[in-house]
Parts: sequence; C-alpha cells; structure tokens
Amino acid sequence: MNGSTLPLAVILLGPTGSGKTALSLELAKRFNGEIVSCDSVAVYRGMDLGSAKPSGREQARVTHYLIDVANPDQPFTAGEYSRQARAALRDITERGKLPIVTGGTGLYLRALTEGLFAGPARHEDIRERLRTSATRRRSDWLHRILARLDPASAARIHANDEPKLIRAIEVCLAARKPMSEVLARDPLTGFRLLRIGLNPPRTALYDRLNQRCAHMFAAGLIDETRGLLARYGPVKALDSLGYRQARTVLDGSTTKPEAIAAAQQGHRNYAKRQLTWFRREPDVHWIEAFGSEPETIRLAADLLQANLYIQPHVQSNAAI
Repeated sequence: MNGSTLPLAVILLGPTGSGKTALSLELAKRFNGEIVSCDSVAVYRGMDLGSAKPSGREQARVTHYLIDVANPDQPFTAGEYSRQARAALRDITERGKLPIVTGGTGLYLRALTEGLFAGPARHEDIRERLRTSATRRRSDWLHRILARLDPASAARIHANDEPKLIRAIEVCLAARKPMSEVLARDPLTGFRLLRIGLNPPRTALYDRLNQRCAHMFAAGLIDETRGLLARYGPVKALDSLGYRQARTVLDGSTTKPEAIAAAQQGHRNYAKRQLTWFRREPDVHWIEAFGSEPETIRLAADLLQANLYIQPHVQSNAAI
C-alpha cells in the first residue's frame, strides 16, 4: 500500500478545556467515526468529574474507547495505552468507520504514534547497588560510569539527572551493550494521520478552565474523591489535578475555596505545558479557536473531507 491508499486516522489535540470533546463528537457524527480517548485519567473507573469525561449521553451517541478500562489502583502505563489504542484503531477501521483520537495526554499520544523505548525490564538489584554506590562517591560518579559504558547517552543526559543515569547504566549492564544501540521504537504503521490542533485565545481558555474547575467542585468532586479514597486508598491516580486539591479539603489542610483556586491555577499551568508539548508534534493543522465554535467545526470538517482519500500535503504546524 502506498501512503494515499492507507486508511485515515484523525488526531485531535490541544490543551485541556479547548473543546476537543465537542469537536470529536461533531466530526464522528458527520464522518461515521468512533472516538479513541487519549486521556491518562479518563482510563480510570469512577474518576469522572475530575477527568471531565464525555457524559453518559455523549458516550451513548458515539462509541468511545479507552474510557473506564482500569481501576484507580491498577497501574496503567503509556505502553499499555498504546497497545489498546492501536487495537482500537484497527478494529474501528476494519468495520469501515473513521477512528478519531481525542485527548490531551501528550505521552500517551507519543506512545501511540511513535512507540516507546523497548529496553530491558527493570532490575531493582542493579538500581539499588548504583544508588548505594552513588551516595558514597563524587556527585558525578554515575555520569562518569555512563560515559565509559555509553558516551552517546552520557552526552545527552545531564550529570545531575540521577534517575535517567541509573536507568541508562542499568540498560547497558542488562543488555550488555550501550543503551544508545538498543534504543528501539515501534512507530504506528498502516494509517495516514491527520493532526488537528486547537489553540483558543489564552485569556478565554483560562476563563473557561476557571469556570470548569469551579463546576467540578460544585458538582461533587470532593464527595467523588472521598468515595474513591474509601475504596482504593491514596493511590497514585488520585494525585491527578482536581483530585489532589479535593484531598486537601478532606484532610483539613485547605478550605474548599482555597482548593478551587489551587485547582484553577493547576489547570492553567497544565494547559500551558500541553501547548508546549503539542507544538513539537509534526504536521499539525492549528485552529485558533475552541472546538465547539461553528467555524472550527467547518474548518476541521473541510480538512477531514479533503484528506479522506488522498495523501495529505501539509505544512508543519500551519495555523488556520
């Protein structure tokens, strides 16, 4: 198959609160699509308000994947997301429908499209020996060890980044070759990717995020968090934005208004980081508006229609 005959998969990306859900639902309705969520919190059952999942009505309108697939006390990695999302893409396409990947977790999207480093499994005994030895020696000891084993990796890892240095040395020792030689990714194949990015005006986005955070708390986020803590305990998933601030109310360290303000600030900061991450994505058609706006829907639908059956000719990060 050449590029022009491969099936199309749409990727809607952008910061939290930019209207990706609204746009994905509209495009799915118009183009016989199904939606693959790309959200690291929406994968967890019961974490509904803080993740701003599509509502039950919205999920009934269009088939969704990768929502509510794990309990909060079950680790769910980017690698596991990639495996399940790729299977969903194939399933959707084989049934003659259009896959629409929608969400804001950049690492999950990178895992889906580019694959992840497939290095050796963790060796806790090696890690512990390296940590113990590092505490007894000069601060640059780990970096000097890596420089002898793998100069290429040492050149790109900062001398003070202990976790990455330990992992690189661990890989060298376990694989018996430099990590730079065993780096391997498994990029997504068999699809043409149409990336559409949403980048609404920053002030309007921040206002929407402030309102959405306040609504989460008003809708019962603290009670939802209380129930999750009672069932699963203080698991890592409950350190997510919104839940983290709700927990401070439950433990008495902040008031509800203080938690709302902290969640609002956290979401604004997160949106900024997301945009920085997504600006590195290749060949994104950026739309400088919210996904729910009629003009955004028209522009996205025109892009999709133009790319359904032909190899897209795009300019990297071109703004519409």
